[in-house]
Amino acid sequence: MAGLWFQQFSVGQIFEHEIRRTVTEADNMWFSNATCNPAAIHIDAEYCKGTEFGRPLVNSIFTLGLVIGLSVQDTTLGTTIANLGMTDTRFPKPVFAGDTIRSRTTVTASRESHSRPNAGIITFLHQGFNQRDEEVCTCTRQALMLRQPD
Repeated sequence: MAGLWFQQFSVGQIFEHEIRRTVTEADNMWFSNATCNPAAIHIDAEYCKGTEFGRPLVNSIFTLGLVIGLSVQDTTLGTTIANLGMTDTRFPKPVFAGDTIRSRTTVTASRESHSRPNAGIITFLHQGFNQRDEEVCTCTRQALMLRQPD
């Protein structure tokens, strides 16, 4: 399904995204390396044995990207002009290799663009959950969305 036009969103609308994804050790290692993050908590299994977690944590920015990415097909695929910002990002529980992540999106605000007659601004609350239904990520995101052409 292609993304929705600005006019197709309504405040309070909730999307339970069907696509889920299991995170792998390779995902975490690749992302940490690609973003030049050498933190031992992400890439050093021996170091992590001595931490409270006992194993590497998945990079939280990967988790954020995954949670938002899982929402794209239902909400913004092909209809987003730009992300305008993200706020109130939290990671209440850790993510580990082997966890399966699902995403929920709630539309919390909608307004016309003051500078672009072909667009509006939608505020999304994105939430990510693991296979135990524990919230692992939450973020508020504003996106500049195309209006449906006349």
